[in-house]
Amino acid sequence: MAGKNTSVFGIYNTRLSVENAVDALKNAGFRNTDISVLMQENEGSKDFAMEKGTKAPEGAATGAGTGMVVGGALGWLAGIGALAIPGIGPFLAAGPIVAALAGAGAGGALGGITGTLIGMGIPEFEAKRYDGRIRKGGILLSIHCDDEEWVRRAKNMLSETGAEDISSTSEASGDYNADAPPENRRF
Repeated sequence: MAGKNTSVFGIYNTRLSVENAVDALKNAGFRNTDISVLMQENEGSKDFAMEKGTKAPEGAATGAGTGMVVGGALGWLAGIGALAIPGIGPFLAAGPIVAALAGAGAGGALGGITGTLIGMGIPEFEAKRYDGRIRKGGILLSIHCDDEEWVRRAKNMLSETGAEDISSTSEASGDYNADAPPENRRF
């Protein structure tokens, strides 16, 4: 049963579809600090990353060296950055997943993306499936939800915007309202 501190996950096949999903989530009242996106940096994402120089967050494996100037829906997301995951390659990430990748050492003992997703509470078999989909060009979108109503809304939004492999899982810890600045809290 979904409840407090739950994340909802889905995979998109194109950057345009994930941008449409982020726009829909924004319009539905979801916070940019609760939405994460993870995608491989490849020829298809060059439109996403245009300017050199911005560093990846400290401790997040190795900085990929590609800075981020992002327009449109994805530019609204918090903490966007480029990461190089040793043995896997360059990725673009935004939102809370950036901190998760940094905290897991991105590519450490648990195995890069799979390990990070497991650390976020996703069962191992699902984490491996998402990892495989991302490596084949899929884009992972996740949404932190504070209660069952937001979980339901997030799942509906992902379904309506074309996400595949939609699932939810309880997060290991954290309550946005407890950690967020007062102006960003939901009451």
